[in-house]
Amino acid sequence: MALHDKELLEALTSSSILTSMITPAVLISACGTLIFSTSARMGRIFDRVNVMKGEVEAIIAGKISYPKERMQHLEGHIELQRRRATLIHKALSALYTATALFVASSLAIAVNVAYGSPDQAWMPTLIALAGGLFLFVASALLLYESRFNLRFVNRSIDFIEFLEERAHEAVAKSKD
Repeated sequence: MALHDKELLEALTSSSILTSMITPAVLISACGTLIFSTSARMGRIFDRVNVMKGEVEAIIAGKISYPKERMQHLEGHIELQRRRATLIHKALSALYTATALFVASSLAIAVNVAYGSPDQAWMPTLIALAGGLFLFVASALLLYESRFNLRFVNRSIDFIEFLEERAHEAVAKSKD
């Protein structure tokens, strides 16, 4: 066995490769968790849009009270859901990119330990930093998106209060 082959075999069997790859693996796991929860958020948006579609159809069919007010309410909600879906799509794209960069960083660490030199050790770090940047962007997008979700909830509460007021008025009129 040639000297270079022996060094390569030692490098590949060394625990330093696996040890060096742990940090990107933790970040990959974090991205996976965020991808899972962000995908669930997208699913909830889809469900809400389908419910709103049913309400619009009920308004068109004349099966629901206060059609004018409900349409105004729904128009605002639909726009909020559109903006939320766009933000979540961008966040998912950033999370998938971050995951890919963390995987690339992990592989670059292994390649650098096996074949590289100390002069090339900056490459995996640079790739991991780029992944961290995309993870940061995704987190910022999700934070921004959560404000739209709060706006959606507050508007829904406002409309429920409107319906309660109308119900109280109707009860008061029926007692007179």
